[in-house]
Amino acid sequence: MSDQSPTALNLPPVDPLPEKTQKYFDICVEKLGFVPNVLRSYSNNIDRLNAFTTMYNDFMLADSGLTKLEREMIAVVVSSINKCFYCLVAHGAAVRELSGKPELGEMLVMNYRVAPLSPREKAMLDFAAKMTEASHRIEEPDRQALRDVGFTDADIWDIANVAGFFNMSNRVSSATDKRPNAEYHSSFR
Repeated sequence: MSDQSPTALNLPPVDPLPEKTQKYFDICVEKLGFVPNVLRSYSNNIDRLNAFTTMYNDFMLADSGLTKLEREMIAVVVSSINKCFYCLVAHGAAVRELSGKPELGEMLVMNYRVAPLSPREKAMLDFAAKMTEASHRIEEPDRQALRDVGFTDADIWDIANVAGFFNMSNRVSSATDKRPNAEYHSSFR
């Protein structure tokens, strides 16, 4: 993999990028200082890039009973179980930023069970972990445990969708050796 390629695959981006895509990338540079490699990796197929960003934006940024931090925590715990280098680095940085606690991001990366979590956060992450490790074993008591700490059925739907999205994304990232942008490593520490 070259230093310039976001993955181990030789998939050149569409060139030139469609105007709408270029504007999206320009906003990333304006807000983050770079275009995340996950977006660069999908830029070889604009329809797939659009599908990926639509799902990501819906699961991670749309209105929800889950906070942005809670969704990022799910992303890190799922990625930790799956050992996804890209997502651990990128979403670990997001947890550090949103929580203001660098140690929380590190704990979630290594073993969420050592983190000082509220009962709500612990139940949510236990559910996401079980879904990642053995989704076929989830039963009504697992959903009830979430309701018992205040999650609604709509929230449970969102937890499942965020965990499911990152299980898919982790597998694609690992299979293609997607590398995190260097900027993530030192951010919000």
